[in-house]
Amino acid sequence: MFLIGSKRVVSFCLSYFMAKKANSRNLLRKVRHCRVRGKVKGNAKKPRLNVFRSLHALYVQVINDEENRVIAAADSRKLGKAKNSAEELGKLIAAECAKKGIKEVVFDRGGYKYHGRVKALADSARQSGLKF
Repeated sequence: MFLIGSKRVVSFCLSYFMAKKANSRNLLRKVRHCRVRGKVKGNAKKPRLNVFRSLHALYVQVINDEENRVIAAADSRKLGKAKNSAEELGKLIAAECAKKGIKEVVFDRGGYKYHGRVKALADSARQSGLKF
């Protein structure tokens, strides 16, 4: 019983070795994301800023983990695919957080490297007044 997208598989330590054998980049990313999620928690005062990166767009959510609620969300589907769209998305999510009264967040890179579009998004959100 091996389901690639299942939390049951990702939560076990052996999923890393299974992913190495399967050579699945997305499964390895999910394992890294689970490891990061064990350390990064969001609450009402300091919610979690989660990033999901697809080939075509970036998706950002501000999440309160205590209530399992999404406070704010934005995506770059209409903005484009380049780094410039990531910078615009960072400004957009910072503005939405400011509307909701959120000044500080915990950054969750989602198992991705802090590089390229993810870094551009984080830097522009910081410059727009959001504290990490």
